[in-house]
Amino acid sequence: MLQEVREQPAALERTLAGELRNVEELRERFRNNRPSLIVLVARGTSDNAAQFGRYLLEMATGIPVSLAAPSIVTLYQRPPQLRGALVVAVSQSGESTDTNRVLEQAKADGAMTVGITNEAGSTLARIAGHTILVRAGKELSVAATKTYTGQLLAMYLLAYALGAPVELDTLRRLPAAAESALSLEEQVGSLATGYRDMQKAVVAGRGLNYSNAFELALKLMETCYVVAERFSPADFLHGPIAILDRAFPVFLFAPAGVTWTLNREVLERFGQTGAKTLVITDRGNAEAASAAHGIVIPADLNHTGDLPVDVYTPIPYIIPGQLLAAHLAVAKGLNPDQPRTLSKVTKTL
Repeated sequence: MLQEVREQPAALERTLAGELRNVEELRERFRNNRPSLIVLVARGTSDNAAQFGRYLLEMATGIPVSLAAPSIVTLYQRPPQLRGALVVAVSQSGESTDTNRVLEQAKADGAMTVGITNEAGSTLARIAGHTILVRAGKELSVAATKTYTGQLLAMYLLAYALGAPVELDTLRRLPAAAESALSLEEQVGSLATGYRDMQKAVVAGRGLNYSNAFELALKLMETCYVVAERFSPADFLHGPIAILDRAFPVFLFAPAGVTWTLNREVLERFGQTGAKTLVITDRGNAEAASAAHGIVIPADLNHTGDLPVDVYTPIPYIIPGQLLAAHLAVAKGLNPDQPRTLSKVTKTL
């Protein structure tokens, strides 16, 4: 797992270099055939990447985006009418049975289909009308890391193909941002030992980093066997904050921008409860970076273009979380590469 976390800058570079021509062709197709609706379908870590895609695509393109409920197709056999929509399936292996079934149904219904996968020879790649390939290389650890950030990058590329003001030059700087986050491994490893006895936690993130709250919680659950609840801070204040008490572990993604106002308030409330709060941020949010307990990526990740300030933070922000989960598993005497009862490919209907 740690080796694959460290491979992410190179994997991001390969994906950009290998997929730009394909994405430009897709952009040309969308120019004359823009969908009126986007539906994303995925499971597990890929579903977390789809959650990010929902925020990014809707915000950057103005096209309504929905997350599919695969059981409507596979169990209830009541498929929605998707003609005219763009249906995007996301799967690391490309062999998720229910995800592929939804894509097949959408294609039969006349929808335009795109597959995002790390496996060029997979069933998903065969079914999809178009493919954005995550060129992460073989992922051996059960816990997905480099394929998750590759899927986030694929969402940026899809947004670009749909005409969003995503800047390719900025995307080309993401591998360096990932490298900057990786430079914190020694610090994160030391922090992890302080959580050795952690059995429960809350992970919070809002907006574009909401998906990272889900992803870090998933990593803590599957590699460290920590019961991790994930929330938007906006939802957390509506009741769940009552579970906090002194030394309760809380992890918060806190970029600069429009989400910081509420995150600042939430941090104050966390302090009042005595919760053990760890903030993940970057130098672009000087106020959050001054927090007593923080992981501060040594780069200013604020964006100054047409999209929100925090739009390019999710890829570098998840990396300290991945490192934390991997090092914490080792500190607990666990093998993060082989979590109990799990396998790399999960097939469900």
